[in-house]
Amino acid sequence: MRILRAGDYKRMPWKNGGGETVEIAVSPEDAGLAGFDWRVSMATVAADGPFSIFPGIDRTLAILDGNGMVLDIEGRTPALLTTAGDPLAFPADIPVAAMLEDGAITDLNVMTRRDGLAHTLIRIDIAGGKTVPLPSSTCLLLCHRGTLSFRRDGETGALAAGDALLINNAAGTVLEIDGEAKCYLAAIATC
Repeated sequence: MRILRAGDYKRMPWKNGGGETVEIAVSPEDAGLAGFDWRVSMATVAADGPFSIFPGIDRTLAILDGNGMVLDIEGRTPALLTTAGDPLAFPADIPVAAMLEDGAITDLNVMTRRDGLAHTLIRIDIAGGKTVPLPSSTCLLLCHRGTLSFRRDGETGALAAGDALLINNAAGTVLEIDGEAKCYLAAIATC
């Protein structure tokens, strides 16, 4: 397990140049936007516009902050994403346009290369203690709000708001969490 501190995340321009992304974790480490196997990042969207195209990539988006955003995904009915809603999965290599509901939003973005990986993204609210099953070999827990402490296989640690925990060889194990926090768990598996 490795704690990733919010202050250490890499900031970089969007692929389409329309904004900035904050990279939480990527594999392989130091991979660029064209060469990653998987990537977890956050971005602030301040204006309506198209999403970047990533050939061969699947993506899931969750709204962390703000009043929501409508995604117009080619071939689908437009979908409203909000902080209260579930994350939305869609291909990253088809046209997608974003329309803000009322002001800027911050999103969480998980992407995996379709030809060998798959992922899920769920929101987990922690109020006291919780045991979280880890379904895949690679899991990343983002502590979006609040603070928490964790235990797994004798290892312990703590996360503050914005920090993340990257867990390798996680499949079939559990993470014990205590605290008051709003979290997101990305699980990445080979397929």
